[in-house]
Amino acid sequence: MQAVILAGGKGTRLKPYTMNFPKPLMPIGEYPILEIIIRQLASLNFDRITISTGHLAELIEAYFGNGERWGVNIEYVREAIPLNTAGALKLLANCEENFLVMNGDVLTTIDYRQLVQTHLDKGAKATVATTQRDAKIDFGVLGINDAGFMESYTEKPSYHFEVSMGVYVLSKACIDFIDNGESLGMPDLFLRLQAAGEMVYCYRSGDYWLDIGRVDDYERAQQEFERYKDRFIHE
Repeated sequence: MQAVILAGGKGTRLKPYTMNFPKPLMPIGEYPILEIIIRQLASLNFDRITISTGHLAELIEAYFGNGERWGVNIEYVREAIPLNTAGALKLLANCEENFLVMNGDVLTTIDYRQLVQTHLDKGAKATVATTQRDAKIDFGVLGINDAGFMESYTEKPSYHFEVSMGVYVLSKACIDFIDNGESLGMPDLFLRLQAAGEMVYCYRSGDYWLDIGRVDDYERAQQEFERYKDRFIHE
């Protein structure tokens, strides 16, 4: 099975850590976050891994090499210009009919094989792994009608959302919806698929998930990885 890891971003939200260091090599415990992902994939028999690089690509390629150390085959595609999360997929050559795609800064316990199998079972063109997040508003929120009169008043409400985990399964045909050299985000790709009448399935996950793109989340990841290491790394 093939997995594509998107590791070309500059990690601007993690500055100053990422000024001279690529975000996928940021350590979580004794491992770079990208190594944790590769170890997880290898344990689930993903034997072909393609890493899309850009910012400080040489450091990532030097660390991971051909993947022999983890029992996988690692290939690279390099963005000459930033292509965003979906645009980089146009650089893939000879990709499999269905393949996993994920951001290179995600700490999660999701079962990637089960995600791929569900994608196949649903017959979807693309599948998005989602999880629930709550957003609390620390103010009184008013509903106001067109005449300016109050219709509702809720003190410090909480809202519940299904959010993308940055983990997807795509069919090979999805690449046809991306133009050569186009900078395109994954949300826009899914909207194109939907507009074309293609099915995009949402895989609701109850697994642990943390995007380490921000400094406070990175610090939280350090603490929780040490506390629950066996859930992330299967030796």
